[in-house]
Amino acid sequence: MASMSELPAARPEPPAGTTGAAVAVVLCVDDEPAILSSLRRLLRPKGYKVLLAEGGQAGLDTLAREPVDLVVSDMRMPEMDGAQFLEQVRLRWPEVIRILLTGYADVSSTIAAINRGEIHRYIAKPWDDQNMLMVVEDGLRRRRLEQENLRLQALTQVQNQELQALNAGLEARVKARTQEIEQINGMLEQAYAELQSNFLLSINVFAGLTELRDGSMAGYSRQVAALARATAHQLGLGPLAEQDLHIAGLLHEVGKLGFPDALLRKPMSLMRGEELQLFRRHPLHAESALMPLAQLQRAARLVRAQHERLDGKGFPDGLAGEQLSLAAQVLAAAVDYHGLQSGRLAERRYSAEEALSMVKGGAEVRYAKVVVEALGVALQSLAEQGPQDRLILAQDLVEGMVLSRDLTSPQGALLLARGYVFDARVVKQVREYARREGVKLQLHVRLDPATPSGPVAGQGVQQAV
Repeated sequence: MASMSELPAARPEPPAGTTGAAVAVVLCVDDEPAILSSLRRLLRPKGYKVLLAEGGQAGLDTLAREPVDLVVSDMRMPEMDGAQFLEQVRLRWPEVIRILLTGYADVSSTIAAINRGEIHRYIAKPWDDQNMLMVVEDGLRRRRLEQENLRLQALTQVQNQELQALNAGLEARVKARTQEIEQINGMLEQAYAELQSNFLLSINVFAGLTELRDGSMAGYSRQVAALARATAHQLGLGPLAEQDLHIAGLLHEVGKLGFPDALLRKPMSLMRGEELQLFRRHPLHAESALMPLAQLQRAARLVRAQHERLDGKGFPDGLAGEQLSLAAQVLAAAVDYHGLQSGRLAERRYSAEEALSMVKGGAEVRYAKVVVEALGVALQSLAEQGPQDRLILAQDLVEGMVLSRDLTSPQGALLLARGYVFDARVVKQVREYARREGVKLQLHVRLDPATPSGPVAGQGVQQAV
C-alpha cells in the first residue's frame, strides 16, 4: 500500500481571476523587499504568477516587458510614489487592474491616487491577508469580465461584418432574382399580348368568312363591332364590356354559316315559314358554336340576344325590360343600324341618316333611350375623328408603316388587321399578292407610325397574302 508521501499532489483549482488554463499575472511594487516577499508568499498559493518590482520605474519596465492583469502598489516610494506610478499605469495600460497599499496617515495621497490613477481598491497597511486575497480575486474577476466583454465585442463585430456581407450577398441575389422575375414577367406579358392579338385577329378572319359567302357589303361585321364598342364606351360600360361587344359584333352572323346561299342573301322582311324559323335559330347556333371557348362565352350570350327587344317581342327568348342587359341592347342597336343600310333587314337599303332615324324610333320599344342616345353620340364621335391616315398603293408600302384600317380582299376577306406593323417580309408578300391577283390594292396607313398598336410586326399575316 502506497504511503502518503507517494500520493500525487492535488492540482490547485484556477483562481477566481483566471480564465481557463491562463494564469493570472499579479505585479507587486514596493521599495521594501520584505513587503514584496510577504505579498509573494500570500499570493503564490492561489496559483497566480507573481512579479516583483522595487519601485515605480522598475514596475513600469516590467509592465513594458510582460503582460500583467493586476498591479498592487505601495503608496510611499522614493522618486515615484504610488499615485504617480498608478497614473502612468492608467495612461499606458488602462486595462490593468490597479490596487493601492497605503497607511492611515496617507489620506491626501490616497485621494490623489484615486483621482489620478483611478485605482480599483485601496488597502490599508498593515493588511489583513484574507481581505487582501479577496480584493485581489475581486480585481482579477473584474479583469476577466472586461476581457470577456472585449472578446464578445470583437466577436460581435466580426459576426456583424459577416452578417453585413451575407446581407449584401443576399440583397444582390434577391435583386438578381427580382430582375430575372421581372424579365420573365415582361416576356409573359409580351407573349400574352401577342396571343391576345392573334386571338382577336383570328376572330376578324372568322368574321370575314360569312361576308365572303354573302358577297354583300365588305367589312359589315367590323363596322357593327366598331359601333357597338364606341356606344358601350359612351355608356361607360367598361373595357371588358367594350371588348365583349367588339367580339360579339364581329361574330354576330356566325350562326348563318349553315344557311343556303339563297337565304343568306334574302332580307329578313321577305322571309316566310321555314326560312323565317331557320333565321330565328341562327343566334342559338352562333351561341352553341362560341360557348366552348371560355374567352367567348360572354360574347356568345350577347350574340344570342342580338334580336331581343325591350318590349319582349324579340327572339329567341322573348326577354323584356331588365332581363335584357344594356350590352345586349347596344349590340342590337348596332346590328339594326348597319343591317338597315346593308339590306339585311329589308329589301330596300336605307341611308345612314334614315337608319339612325329608324333606330331612334325604336327607343323604349326595342332598346332603352340611353342606348339610342349613346349610339348617336358614338356615330358623331367616329365621324369627327377625321382622317388619321393616308391611302397608298401596295407598291408604295415600306417597312415600318402601320396599317390604320383592316385590309380586306375585294371579296371582303380580312387580309391584315388594323394596327399591323409592316416588316420587310410582309411588304414583299403584299406586293406579290397585288401583282398575282392583278388588283389595284390600296392600304390605309397611319400618318404617325411612331405609336403602333394592335398586332406586332411579323404577326397576323393571312395565307391570302
